[in-house]
Amino acid sequence: QVQLVESGGGLVQPGGSLRLSCAASGGTFSNYAMGWFRQAPGKEREFAGFISKFGITVYADSVKGRFTISRDNTENTMYLQMNSLKPEDTAVYYCATGLNGRYSASSYDYWGQGTQVTVSS
Repeated sequence: QVQLVESGGGLVQPGGSLRLSCAASGGTFSNYAMGWFRQAPGKEREFAGFISKFGITVYADSVKGRFTISRDNTENTMYLQMNSLKPEDTAVYYCATGLNGRYSASSYDYWGQGTQVTVSS
């Protein structure tokens, strides 16, 4: 059974940075695509970005140029580096994994529990 655990969330001022981590266990990490999604209060969960098993990254327009996804297959961990954070980035951030993970939440098989990111002065 694949398990994902996010960490690194917190409170940050506008313009600041945070790095989220997603630690995976229970599967062959290098075979899976990994994605980041976020859900703000009162809104639907939305795609933020993903990284393929080959290391190819794709981002939502809302975070492109500010967020960077990377993965370390030796540590079974994915990262989300978030720079130039805005109040509208406030959300619970979820990592997900699946053999065919892409843009839609339904393309992922396993999810973490989420970590809160709050951008506020």
